[in-house]
Amino acid sequence: MASAKDILKRIKDEEIEWVDLRFTDPKGKWQHLTMVSSVLGEDELEDGLMFDGSSIEGWKAINESDMILKPDLDAIYIDPFSATPMMILFCDIVEPSSGDLYARDPRSTAKRAESFVKAAGFGDTVYVGPEAEFFMFDDVKFYDGYAGNGFKIDDIELPGNSDKEYDTGNLGHRPRAKGGYFPVAPVDSCMDIRGEMVATMLEMGLPCDKHHHEVAAAQHELGLTFGTLVTTADRMQIYKYVVMMVAQAYGKTATFMPKPIMTDNGSGMHTHISIWDGGDNTFAGNGYAGLSDNCLYFVGGVIKHAKALNAFTNPTTNSYKRLVPGYEAPVLLAYSARNRSASCRIPYGSGTKSKRVEFRFPDAMANPYLCYAALLMAGLDGIKNKIHPGEAMDKNLYDLPPAELAEVPTVCGSLREALESLAADHAFLVEGGVFTEDQIEAYLELKWPEVLRWETTPAACEFDMYYSA
Repeated sequence: MASAKDILKRIKDEEIEWVDLRFTDPKGKWQHLTMVSSVLGEDELEDGLMFDGSSIEGWKAINESDMILKPDLDAIYIDPFSATPMMILFCDIVEPSSGDLYARDPRSTAKRAESFVKAAGFGDTVYVGPEAEFFMFDDVKFYDGYAGNGFKIDDIELPGNSDKEYDTGNLGHRPRAKGGYFPVAPVDSCMDIRGEMVATMLEMGLPCDKHHHEVAAAQHELGLTFGTLVTTADRMQIYKYVVMMVAQAYGKTATFMPKPIMTDNGSGMHTHISIWDGGDNTFAGNGYAGLSDNCLYFVGGVIKHAKALNAFTNPTTNSYKRLVPGYEAPVLLAYSARNRSASCRIPYGSGTKSKRVEFRFPDAMANPYLCYAALLMAGLDGIKNKIHPGEAMDKNLYDLPPAELAEVPTVCGSLREALESLAADHAFLVEGGVFTEDQIEAYLELKWPEVLRWETTPAACEFDMYYSA
């Protein structure tokens, strides 16, 4: 583990001018406070710095605003985008009155989840591997006002631009709708941009293995490989930051919105999870697809609590425009080693080390700390109570007869349903004090205005459907 002296020596040796203290708010947005490096000493690095927590949505009231921003000295990165040398320090939030990790701090929640796994005897290490998809566009315009609202997206790859007039001429090479997976350049117009994103993350020390175009036009994915739960959540914050910053440097704009385009595939964050103990994968066994009973119980717990989990794994109104049948969306709560229409997939692996479960319904608008911690807690509840998920569904779930399809449970159909489900089903989350009742209540209070804004805002399609009715 690094010490404060180690950090100060590195700051001096590498002539670091700025130290950026970063933390994550309840919605998942990365926040920061930039300090002149010369004002930081051992005390500040070890004890943290005071800041106003009342300015962060979903946290403190104005009359109890003082909080401590405490650097994690083992979570350090150099920012490749700063004009002058800058060190990023991930921080936890600490209650000044008690010295405890703040219950509403997402990163602290993820740390408590990791500790709970060990304390409760489930294992000693949780590995998480996310696959976050995103869109890149050339131009995005939107407005939402008293007398109207609307948006317009443009990108050189969009199929509708096949007859557009460009100053340099229309070169014609672009993917069709649902045709982006994955032809080579020049149809794939962003190979070099994605390459720079991956190279930047490798330079920062993140484990990456690939990049590729995704199914939709202007949709992409970078390969961030697995790590422990908190570390992977940290890396996902860097992933999103690098994607947005590199895209902007190329004059493009990136978004992790799950469904910005109506008639093409949406973006998800398929999340792989396994639990290890003493160097052994507890998810490996002699059952279906080489899985252990514990792994199947883990799947059972996630399926049982999936609708409550949606409040964290799919936390936006836009998330549920992706979670509809017909666009490879994993809406059906079943598990399978053979098809991707199941929300819980068992990836192929030739050895015990590769055994894991891929949960396909999360999207990258999720706060990664809360998303991974919540999935873990649901799975642990399944192990604790031996909740078996039933038989695997190895057929194409979208081809099932209506009567049989009606028997398969689904994820939520709206953010409203997800928040109501979380309010009714969260005892599994507060086990071991990982989440708290206060934290869940504050999160629900934070998210309800989004539901109400969406439900009370007229949309352009409603004018099309109803104006002359």
